[in-house]
Amino acid sequence: MKNFININDVKDYKSLINETIDIKNNPYKYNHIGKNKVLGLIFFNPSLRTRLSTQKAALQLGMQTLNMNFINEGWQLEFEDQVIMSGNKAEHIKEAAKVISQYCDIIAIRAFALLNNKENDEKDLILNSFVKHATIPVLNMESSIAHPLQGLADALTIEENKNSIKPKIVLTWAPHPKALPHAVANSFINMCKCNDYKLVITNPKGYNLNNNITKGLEIIHDQKEAFKNADFIYTKNWSSYDSYGKVLINDNSWLINEDKMDLTNNAKFMHCLPVRRNVVVSDEVIDSNNSLVYQQANNRTFAAQNILKKLLSNER
Repeated sequence: MKNFININDVKDYKSLINETIDIKNNPYKYNHIGKNKVLGLIFFNPSLRTRLSTQKAALQLGMQTLNMNFINEGWQLEFEDQVIMSGNKAEHIKEAAKVISQYCDIIAIRAFALLNNKENDEKDLILNSFVKHATIPVLNMESSIAHPLQGLADALTIEENKNSIKPKIVLTWAPHPKALPHAVANSFINMCKCNDYKLVITNPKGYNLNNNITKGLEIIHDQKEAFKNADFIYTKNWSSYDSYGKVLINDNSWLINEDKMDLTNNAKFMHCLPVRRNVVVSDEVIDSNNSLVYQQANNRTFAAQNILKKLLSNER
């Protein structure tokens, strides 16, 4: 594996899950593979689980880590070619990516969608610029359109908790006061397709995701109807895709509560975190015995560890 940008970089996703389970069962099995290797963690956005889990994954492989937060550290980067850099951008990505490549053996990038221009966000400019100009492997820690490490952790969590070969999984939109990106939902959908899960998406009208990603899936605008007989409820907010980046409704009628969970087949509750309690989900649901949010967070380490192993070994 040269880079890990999206699910498409994986040859056999089901084998990837089994390998990740094996690593979870023996997290120091490959602690020699990263000896004398350095992982550069580059953040253009905040992080808790992604930063700590990826760093822990690297340490468990024997790697060292370097961290840099471009929110308040480093120079502002220019990503356009043939531009006169007379403004506030002090360094070009061409130099930055090549310099970081000399200090590290893998670069991990986290850069969210800006949500003000769909076309620009779907180019994934920051991530793809590092891929273009770096001379070492690049790992996606969430980009404008994808969060494949979260998707792999979610797959591991489902495999550990499913009671049937093909569980019914509902990806449900939930309220949020801010406009949020589509990356987590996109990667969750692609992951479910790779595993042939029975996936249903439910969201208010106006909040359908990119049709190129949801094509062939059932989309229901009645949340309670969608929840019937579900085995897993995966909750995530996203802003409007068609009215790009906009928050169209502000009511709490889509909040996940006990009454809605009672419609399911004693479903497990999933969320990638962070989550706004009693806006997205009630305390009673997230604190229940059916909540898997902490298991998901824990599985982020082993997802990252397997991908880092593959990048170090150049295996698919």
